[in-house]
Amino acid sequence: MQTEKTDRQRNDRAASTRKRCLITGGGGLIGSWLLPRIAVDYEVHSLSHSKRSGPSSDGIYWHAIDLSGEWIIQSLPERVDAVIHLAQSSHFREFPAFAGDVFNVNTASTLRLLEYARTAGAKSFVYASSGGIYGYGDEGFKEDEPIPQKDNLGFYLGTKLCSEVLAETYAPYMQIIILRFFFVYGPGQRNDMLLPRLVRSVREGNPILLRGKDGIRLNPIYVEDAANAVSRALMLRVSHKINIGGAEVLSIRRIGQLIGGVLGTEPVFEAGDDAEPRHVIGDIHKMIRLLGAPEVSFEQGIARYAEWMLHGKYQEKF
Repeated sequence: MQTEKTDRQRNDRAASTRKRCLITGGGGLIGSWLLPRIAVDYEVHSLSHSKRSGPSSDGIYWHAIDLSGEWIIQSLPERVDAVIHLAQSSHFREFPAFAGDVFNVNTASTLRLLEYARTAGAKSFVYASSGGIYGYGDEGFKEDEPIPQKDNLGFYLGTKLCSEVLAETYAPYMQIIILRFFFVYGPGQRNDMLLPRLVRSVREGNPILLRGKDGIRLNPIYVEDAANAVSRALMLRVSHKINIGGAEVLSIRRIGQLIGGVLGTEPVFEAGDDAEPRHVIGDIHKMIRLLGAPEVSFEQGIARYAEWMLHGKYQEKF
């Protein structure tokens, strides 16, 4: 009996000294892939607007908190080593009807979480921003370039840029890691996002509208590579802004052709207007240097997504 008590006390002490990481958006695309990776080294506290069972056997504790409404920091762990803010409003396209929801999740909650991270002793704060804040251009955007068209960003991207500015002011207190994502895709993604829409169009024989000859160019990144980048960002020891994108720059026409090859279906394209395509490409040299290069090619990634979409059976091995 005494031995059992001693073992329990030893386990309790070990748990109390284990590093802790708070994650918002743990039930989202990147978050659901990230949690098992982070749980290897951290006691994970995941915020979700829906109720989850917890704590789970792998050390992930779920907190039912809706960032779009009233919530209290006092319900979170008193001490934390890192905060990863992935959550974003699901109503990001519905402006102005859901402007309050988008602002609360994307910006107001960022400030509250930054202040929580400071008072809880966090050493790192990772914020999920968007490559869309750069605007459009023919070449890959670099992190040190100025943001050119702040008045034309739109409300959603405006909240992302605003949160970046807020986060940077906390750099004297912790490492601020701003990750600007470019078109993350993969199993588990909402079907109204760009890559799922393109897969569905090819599968159903619906035309893909192209602006210009080949459509916009972009460098999408598979969710496994995106989750790995977030996980590795916790090892950085100084503040950074880092683009998170894929290694291949592809036009919409080429993406459609690759999807067609995976599905065994010839894609249908339709010419749009003659306006110049508005390319969205992130330069990932800094990502490769600090966080590692993407490992999953687009053809591999879209095949995995298509298998999951069609059969619901693809599961990545963590």
